[in-house]
Amino acid sequence: MTMTPEVLAPRNNGGMDQHEQGPDPAAKPVRRTFTAEKKLALLAEYDAADSDGKGALLRREAIYTSHISQWRKQRDRGTLTGPAPRRRKSAEQLELEKLRKRNEQLAAELKKSKLALEITGKAHALLELLSESADDEKKRPR
Repeated sequence: MTMTPEVLAPRNNGGMDQHEQGPDPAAKPVRRTFTAEKKLALLAEYDAADSDGKGALLRREAIYTSHISQWRKQRDRGTLTGPAPRRRKSAEQLELEKLRKRNEQLAAELKKSKLALEITGKAHALLELLSESADDEKKRPR
């Protein structure tokens, strides 16, 4: 049986190949956060809706009734807050961290180099002592 070019050539079925599949499916998912305003708006919308509307809201926002209960309790206590604002580091802070890390690496390398030089110096001194004692033994008559 002979193979025709159609059999040997990969088929283009309109799908994506392995390199074009998009993000890694094993990547860590990102947790959603709701601001205090969004939570209050969802609570108001949930309270105003009928039973079918409540279910539709929960499905649309992909939240659970436990979220609603928890947010209600927080609202009633006055502790309803959103996520803490993220403090981004400035370019100077990032550069400073990078330089500090590099400085630590260089200090560790310097320490290793000094230790290696110290060991080499001691080995050299020991070899000189051995060499001198060997020379002394040659000069002594037997």
